[in-house]
Amino acid sequence: MKNKRSTLMILLILLLTCAILITSGCTSTKGEETKQNNTSQYNNTTQSNTLVLGEMWEIKSIDIVDGDGGTLVCEKAAITETLVGANPDFSLKPGLATSWKQIDNNTWEFNLKNDVTFHDGTKMTAKEVKSSLENVIAKDSRVASMLKASSIDVVDDYTFRIKTSELNPIVPGVLHYPTTAIIGPSSFDKDGKYVKPVGTGPYKFDSFDEQSGILTVVRNENWWGGKVGLDKMIIKGIPDPNTRAMSIENGEVDFTADVPYSETDRINAIDGITVEKYKTPRDYKLELNLKHSPLDDIRVRQAMSYAIDRQDIAEHVLYNVGEPAAGPFLPTMVWANKNLKPYTRDLKKADELLKAAGWVDTNGDGIREKDGKPLKLNLMTYSQRPGLPPMAEAIAAQLKEAGISVETQVQEFGSLDERRKNGNWDLYLLAANVAMVPDPDYILTNWYMTGGADNGPGYSNPKVDSLIKDARKITDLNERYKKFNEVEAIVNEEQPMIIVAYYGCAIVKKDYVKGYVFDPTAHDYRINADMYIEK
Repeated sequence: MKNKRSTLMILLILLLTCAILITSGCTSTKGEETKQNNTSQYNNTTQSNTLVLGEMWEIKSIDIVDGDGGTLVCEKAAITETLVGANPDFSLKPGLATSWKQIDNNTWEFNLKNDVTFHDGTKMTAKEVKSSLENVIAKDSRVASMLKASSIDVVDDYTFRIKTSELNPIVPGVLHYPTTAIIGPSSFDKDGKYVKPVGTGPYKFDSFDEQSGILTVVRNENWWGGKVGLDKMIIKGIPDPNTRAMSIENGEVDFTADVPYSETDRINAIDGITVEKYKTPRDYKLELNLKHSPLDDIRVRQAMSYAIDRQDIAEHVLYNVGEPAAGPFLPTMVWANKNLKPYTRDLKKADELLKAAGWVDTNGDGIREKDGKPLKLNLMTYSQRPGLPPMAEAIAAQLKEAGISVETQVQEFGSLDERRKNGNWDLYLLAANVAMVPDPDYILTNWYMTGGADNGPGYSNPKVDSLIKDARKITDLNERYKKFNEVEAIVNEEQPMIIVAYYGCAIVKKDYVKGYVFDPTAHDYRINADMYIEK
C-alpha cells in the first residue's frame, strides 16, 4: 500500500512538473512574441515571400500629392505607374501610354495601353486618366505650372489630348513625374476625399498605420506587366542612416538604402548581406544666399568653388558612393553639357580671387577680413542622407584653408525650409534630384530662372532667363539642348550654387533578396516586379 502511495505521489509530482514546464514554456513563447511585436512588428519574413524594406524617410502620408507621397507610392511601393517612362540615358519611353505626338503647338495626343486594370478590377481608360491628371493639376501647383494644361479631352477609350496654354515641349516629360502617376476613381470616397491609392502597378495597397508609419502592399495578381515576384512588402520609415545599418544587420529589414558610407565596405563583408553602389540623378549642391554679402560677389563664389576639393570628398567622405561634379547634370544624361569640367582645387586661384574682392588676412589668424569684418559664414544641412553631415565638415575645413570661417549646423530637414524662407542662412548643403522630369528645362528653370521654384539663392541673370525662354519655344530636341547647354555654361561660370558631387546610392540587401535591378532614373531607388525572396 505504501509502495502504491509512493508511486502515485511520484506520478503526481511528475505531472505537476510537466504542467509547470508546459505553462512556463507557453508563457515564455507568448512573452517572446509580444517582445518581437513591440520591437519589430514588421519583421515577419521567415515563412513567407515578404520583403521588409527600410525606407530612408519617415512615412507620414500616402497621399500622392502630399510631400514625398507620390514618389513613395509610385517608385518604392510600386502601387502606381506613370504614363511615360525613362531609359537609362533619361530619354523618354512608353509607360502606361504607348505613344504620343504633338499635333500642333498647343496640343499633345497620347495613346494608352488597352489591357490595364486598376487594383479594384476596373478598366483604365482615357476617362479615368483624364480624371486622375485633373486631380493632380488641381492639387499640385508644381505639376500645374510645368504641364500648363488648359484642358484634357477624351478622344476615345484609349486616346486623350492635353491642350496647353502655350507651346510646351516638356509635356511628355512631366508625365514621368511620380505625382502624375495614374490612380482610379475608387481612390476617393463618395465625397471626393482621397482615401487610398488604387493604382495599376505590380503591388496593391493593403494598409497604412499612421501611428507607426508602416505601409503594407500585396501582390497584384492581375498586373498587366506579368508575374509579380513578392507576395507582400512591408515598408517602414527609418530616417537615421545608422539605424538603417543596424536594422539590416540584425535582420529587422531585408532591404534598405544609404547606410553611413563609411560603413559600406564593412557591411558588405558580413556574410549574407550585399552592398551595391549606383549613380543616381541627384546632386550634392551648396546653395549660396546671394542676398548676403560677400556671397553676392562672383569672385568670392568662384574662390569657394576652387577651395573645395571635390575629388577628396568623393573618395574620403562619400567612399566613392558618388563622384566629383561639374554642371548639374550627370554626363550620362542625353542633354548634358559634356564640355563642362569640375572645378579642381586651386588654393592659389582662390587666394587671387579673394584678394581681388578685398578679402585679406591682415592679423594672421587665418581668417580673411574686409573693412574690419571677418569672412565668417554659417552652413546648414540635414542628416537623413548620410553623406551630408560629413561633407559639410569637410567643406568647412577646406574653406578654412582658404581663409573662410564656416560654422556647420545639422538640423531636422523640416526646420531648414523655415530657416531658408526667413533668410537666416548663408550656405545650404543639400541633395537634390535633377530628373524628376527627364528634361533640362525642369532643373534650369526651377534652379536658375529669376523667381524659380527652387531658386533658393535668389539668382537672377537676364541672359539666362532669355535663353531658357527661347529654349522652351524649340521643339527640336537637339536644338533645345544646345540652348540649355549655354545656360549650363553661364551658371557654371557664375556659381550661384556650387555643385560639389553627383550623388551615389548604396543599396543594402540580404542575399536572399533576388531579382533586384537598379533603375538609374529613379528618385532614390525603384522596386521592380521581378524581386522575390529565396530562403
